Amino acid sequence: MKALEILAISGSLRARSTNTELLLAAGLLAPAGVTIRRYADLDRLPHFNPDLEAKEPEAVLDLKRQVARADGLLISTPEYARGVPGSLKNALDWLVGGSEFVAKPVALLSASSRSTYAYEALRTTLTTMSGRFVNEASVTLPLLGRNLDAAGIVAAPEVAAAVRAALETFCSAIRQPLDEGAGER
Repeated sequence: MKALEILAISGSLRARSTNTELLLAAGLLAPAGVTIRRYADLDRLPHFNPDLEAKEPEAVLDLKRQVARADGLLISTPEYARGVPGSLKNALDWLVGGSEFVAKPVALLSASSRSTYAYEALRTTLTTMSGRFVNEASVTLPLLGRNLDAAGIVAAPEVAAAVRAALETFCSAIRQPLDEGAGER
């Protein structure tokens, strides 16, 4: 079976973000043959400006290379003011005009059941961008208020089992050829 590389993107810039810790835990819980690499430069991206697309800054080119190289994207984000954090939306805006994201499998891990507006907004944005949203691999986990780091998430049996199951489902979807006309699974 082909080894997979998944790019994990946290929508939070906080040093000890639950969303980032959840993605780090996913890396520890990944199935054999699957590498989950965290994108750590969200804060380095300049504000999206279509005038810069002809000569994109290096940070943007690096994001596009990492997305193109990945077999799938795993995103976890907080909700700010009933929406997606600006830093994450900015990164997605930089990807709109290129081919790196088209048909790319994407799953969402939510650390809070209260992030419903951001989840739906992000799902809409990702499918509008022609990403292949994998609904069955997108889960909400009970982490709100638990203050767990990656090791704590891995040590919490019910949370770890849910992350493992989501990752197995996501990897199966990545390995499945995209059906004609399907944009969401």
